[in-house]
Amino acid sequence: MPNRLINETSPYLLQHAHNPVDWYPWGEEALRRAREEDKPILVSIGYSACHWCHVMERESFENEDVARVMNELVVSIKVDREERPDLDQVYMTAVQTLTGSGGWPLNVFITPEGKPIFGGTYFPPEDRDGAAGFPRVLRAVAQAYRTRREELSGAGEKLGAQLRRSLAPGPVVEPLTADVLKKAYRGLQTQFDYENGGFGAAPKFPHSMALDFLLRYYVRTNEPPALQIVEAALTAMARGGIHDQLGGGFHRYSTDAHWLAPHFEKMLYDNALLARLYLHAYQVTGKPLYRAVAADTLDYVVREMTSPEGGFYSAQDADSEGVEGKFYVWTQREILQVIGEEDARVFNRYFGVTKEGNFEGKSILYQPQGVEAIAEELGFKPQELEEIILRSKKRLLEARQRRVKPATDDKVLTAWNGLMLAAFAEAANILCTGHGSPCPYGDVARANANLMLCELKQGPLLLRSYKDGQAKIPGYLEDYANLIDGLLALHEATLELRWLAEARALADTMIDEFWDDSEKAFYDTGRHHEALFLRPREASDNVTPSGNSNAASVLLRLAVVTGNRDYAGLGATALRSAKGMMLDYPAGAGNWLSTLDFYLSAPKEIAIIGPRDDPRTAALLSAVYSRFIPGRVLVGRDTTLNEAVEGLPLLEGRDMVDGRPTVYICENYACLQPVTEPEELRRLLA
Repeated sequence: MPNRLINETSPYLLQHAHNPVDWYPWGEEALRRAREEDKPILVSIGYSACHWCHVMERESFENEDVARVMNELVVSIKVDREERPDLDQVYMTAVQTLTGSGGWPLNVFITPEGKPIFGGTYFPPEDRDGAAGFPRVLRAVAQAYRTRREELSGAGEKLGAQLRRSLAPGPVVEPLTADVLKKAYRGLQTQFDYENGGFGAAPKFPHSMALDFLLRYYVRTNEPPALQIVEAALTAMARGGIHDQLGGGFHRYSTDAHWLAPHFEKMLYDNALLARLYLHAYQVTGKPLYRAVAADTLDYVVREMTSPEGGFYSAQDADSEGVEGKFYVWTQREILQVIGEEDARVFNRYFGVTKEGNFEGKSILYQPQGVEAIAEELGFKPQELEEIILRSKKRLLEARQRRVKPATDDKVLTAWNGLMLAAFAEAANILCTGHGSPCPYGDVARANANLMLCELKQGPLLLRSYKDGQAKIPGYLEDYANLIDGLLALHEATLELRWLAEARALADTMIDEFWDDSEKAFYDTGRHHEALFLRPREASDNVTPSGNSNAASVLLRLAVVTGNRDYAGLGATALRSAKGMMLDYPAGAGNWLSTLDFYLSAPKEIAIIGPRDDPRTAALLSAVYSRFIPGRVLVGRDTTLNEAVEGLPLLEGRDMVDGRPTVYICENYACLQPVTEPEELRRLLA
């Protein structure tokens, strides 16, 4: 018989709907029962693609004996961390403070008032290797709750006060200067793995935002080592097993230092951030590899992670048929059966496939060497080798699609969709505009924005999650900031002013909901959220940009677009609060650093006027996007649309010159002569 989770839409919660545990979703019903029965609450937090979450479910939550203990001693609540990042952040911070570590699954015991008592991550089903089994933990917590209530409550109060102090932004009065960027750059240099690419050792994460900052730093300073770091990392990831060599896109992280063996789950946010990073690297270097990786990542999202309505799904699991990575790995025999002996010989050499394998007796596909070296060794011209690899990949991908696929978490999250919306919108200009071939990226971006604004916006407010026609949960700061970011990029791709209007309206709501004027800071939860024992405020850029850093970024850009100095003031205040983090922990402040780079620039203001579908307009846009210009703001007007430009000073009073699509460029309060020729525009932008 299913439990209460059967009525939820989250795929993660639905995975637990048939557990013998008497699960509740987070809400007043569970809290009230805990108060009435005078029991502690277990809050178990995870997400659908989490490998160890699945392990604990199989071992404990599907175990009748363990479930009986849970149902007797505690009120059990299941939380999807992707739907409720506020609960995840509050209780993860508490557990890390209590135990010194954290992760998922996160299992925290709280009082009916929400104060944490004890917590940890994975617990085995019985005592094992010196670790207490989950039933022993349950009994110990229940006993302590009965006999040491006041002590536990007092400790929870002290912990809450400590955490509130740690989350409060410190006053920063020193000016922000380019010296912060330089020191952060030096810090990232010391953390870089020059042998394998990337930062740190195993496990190794992409650190997309830190690498994007280094690209910006290279453009700012022309220091070759900054670009060398980025290229070393991007090339190593592109050739490694973290990159799905057949299907495109990236797995979450590498379990080794060499980018070979990934943790096989695929997350929407990683692929959004990496797609943008490879697009920017292509703009800087012109290298076909970076263009190809960006395109295969976006194509993967279109093929496997996009709903018929235009929403982007959240994740794909690491496991299939209960085995991690089974969907992605190959044996020599399997490859031979699909593509034949001669192509298999070439394919196996190219992708490092051996009889022994490199992962539990099978092979993760990776590229141990470049095309030229392998072509020379095998006696092919590089183009001939690439043709063999291309046709082999196509046939093997078709064969792989017939395997049992990993589960897809098909909920649509506003914040993550905003990141991917921006990636598709940028790709529409960088990869498509002016290139003459049909390209779906702009249509994909427009469909996504329409879905977001129709289904996940109610009045002026955003909601967090959408699935099966149902939108729910008040949006968080990151939902607003990331969607605004995506809408700004979509305006650049389409020149339609309605996206700017939506972005500005959301920015005003974001300020009203999340800005605390007494603290001079943004918080992650707004006026319409329930009050937790701690109001969360995540400042660091972890695997996604923090709501704070992206709020600062979009407000600083909107200030240029609209001339609203209040936006600039709030963005700068938020930026100053992160100065210490940028200096002390640059790898966790990548988006802050990119925002600071923009703040310290004299933005190049680019206005383009003309019919968007006119090839001459496309040629001008192509000239703009042929290079990476971090310190620029682009606005435009499609002259075939009857859209008002009031409140957009960069467009007011500007029109086409002699009936031709025209670009206006201003910088440092001075404007150049209007430009109608792409080559002249390229010269001015250089």
